[in-house]
Amino acid sequence: MTTSSVASGAPLRAAKTNGGDLTRWEYVSFTAAHVLTACLLAGVSLSGLYKIGRLLGTLEWLIDYKRRRRFVATLQRALGHKLRAGQRRRATREFFMRTRCDKLLYLVFDCIPRDKTMTLLSIGNRSILDEAMAREHGVYLAFSHHGAHHVIAMLMAIKGYKTAGVRDRHEGAIRRYVQDRFDRRYPEFRRMRVLFADSYPRDIYRCFKEGYLLGSTMDVSRVRDPNQKTEEVTIFGEKRLFPSGPIRIAIRCQAPVLQAFIVHEVDFRYRLEIVGMLVDPKEVLDEDSAVAQAMRTYAANVEKYVRASPILLSRV
Repeated sequence: MTTSSVASGAPLRAAKTNGGDLTRWEYVSFTAAHVLTACLLAGVSLSGLYKIGRLLGTLEWLIDYKRRRRFVATLQRALGHKLRAGQRRRATREFFMRTRCDKLLYLVFDCIPRDKTMTLLSIGNRSILDEAMAREHGVYLAFSHHGAHHVIAMLMAIKGYKTAGVRDRHEGAIRRYVQDRFDRRYPEFRRMRVLFADSYPRDIYRCFKEGYLLGSTMDVSRVRDPNQKTEEVTIFGEKRLFPSGPIRIAIRCQAPVLQAFIVHEVDFRYRLEIVGMLVDPKEVLDEDSAVAQAMRTYAANVEKYVRASPILLSRV
């Protein structure tokens, strides 16, 4: 759940969308890609489009050697040991196929019938999530860079959850384009909010007060603001600083803190796996101790899931 600057070269007049300003070239190129993908969807069905996505991903895997290298380096750092050549090839190819399929689904999300869309997401341990939401103080979902958060956010909104996501302000323009199409296709779900990582904490307080399901990735590569609250954790053998502000705000708002991972299945099906509760605000006696313990548990769970499904890494 993570807008981009205008492309270099001569400036083009921006096309206004609800998601932000797009240059005319961006708008035209994304629309052309959307129309082409929508035609494929109409011709071969969702299952056929998934197979096309895997084929396109394989072609990208063959061509984009720089991205292959980055993924292999990230993979070996995460797993902590050398992989055999065959293992590297299989994992890297699956990574390329998975990311291409995510992009195809995201691009034509507004073309899929709603009743079909409702079947694309299942929630593991849903009772934990629903019990937390029933407290009516909102819920904070602690994600990691593991899986397609942008897809899950829209699927959760379609399922009726009041969702909000924290993302980088300088995210790619395609996210704004797709968000605008989503808003127009499903006007009743405009309650899905997007907060920026450098926005004021009061926006997060407001989301919890209004009972939103707020999600963000905590395993960031850098801390944007030196005044940002952080907690040092050990993950994959490295000392890292992770932002602790959202957890602290959740505790103060009496919002349960859960950890979740995204699992990809065949034919554009996804599962949101609720691992468990990191912090139950009802049981917090000391905020600092509760946050420190939650972050250690969070890091251990990230290590476990990444090592089990490294192809789901989304930051390489």
